[in-house]
Amino acid sequence: MSRLSITAYSLGILFFLISCSLSIFYGYKVVTHHLPQEQMANKKYKYHFVLVPEELDNEYWRLVEKGAKDAAKKHGVMLEYVGPKQANLDDHLKTIEMSAASKVDGILTQGLSDAQFNPLINKVVESGIPVITVDTDAPNSKRMAYIGTDNYYSGFLAGKEMIADTKGKANVAIITGSFYKNHQQQRVKGFKDAVRSEINIKIIDIEESEISRVRAAEKAYQIIAEHPEVNAFFGTSALDDIGIAQVIEKYNKQKQMTIIGFDTLPETLDYIKKGTIKATVVQEPYKMGYGAVEMMINLLKGKTVPSIVHTNTSILTAEDLPLSPLGRLEENK
Repeated sequence: MSRLSITAYSLGILFFLISCSLSIFYGYKVVTHHLPQEQMANKKYKYHFVLVPEELDNEYWRLVEKGAKDAAKKHGVMLEYVGPKQANLDDHLKTIEMSAASKVDGILTQGLSDAQFNPLINKVVESGIPVITVDTDAPNSKRMAYIGTDNYYSGFLAGKEMIADTKGKANVAIITGSFYKNHQQQRVKGFKDAVRSEINIKIIDIEESEISRVRAAEKAYQIIAEHPEVNAFFGTSALDDIGIAQVIEKYNKQKQMTIIGFDTLPETLDYIKKGTIKATVVQEPYKMGYGAVEMMINLLKGKTVPSIVHTNTSILTAEDLPLSPLGRLEENK
């Protein structure tokens, strides 16, 4: 055998030995690092829940997530927070389907639309995975329980506040997050019922923002251009009143316009301090998330839980701001 052949043969053996060594090394890492972590997870967590929000990075849903994660940590539950980055019904439904396919112990989500959500919720529950609706109910589905705002009542409160702030005289435009989502529909209905007996309050127009402050601002521009008689707005989702307020300040109509909003996002509170937004509906997203996890645990333990748990709803105005509403949410853990 030539020297060149011997060298090539030796290199081949060396390469083979190195390959084997690397295979053994990485195989060892998989066995000793990945699998033990999974085993630890199985030992550490009693249950595995998934919380599927309407929109992942929405500040309101981050408060729901915080409550849910605090409760999960307390009770030794693995909680995943997964869903669409921006509000998208199809993505929301797909996330629920994928969560069910992964055989989690429980799913926490909204019941946004009867037509789309009820069949899926029923299918998931029939497969043996309990579903609790949070923030938005699906009462005609087989969901096990609901925890969240009484959305009809919250709209009714907003309507009564509109009457008080305008002394019963207003041409109102409503910007709602969605025409087809249950909670948005209920808020509009509650508002309409509250002002129905006021002969000098007229609802001039209703537009849809698609849960977008940019879209809400566009609709506010459109309404002011087409209906100059409008002197009041009601925004039914957290981003609606912010979009409306931006337009009102641009036109310098703060003194002529009454805005009733929803939720206590920092920008909403700033607009209330300045007087651009007169009042907003306060919900308890932290309590919703915290309570949903504890309800799911009780269900899995075979305990009876209420079919409906309504968290508190109230109206906040500039006079209430020294009470620090965001802090108050935290105090109600």
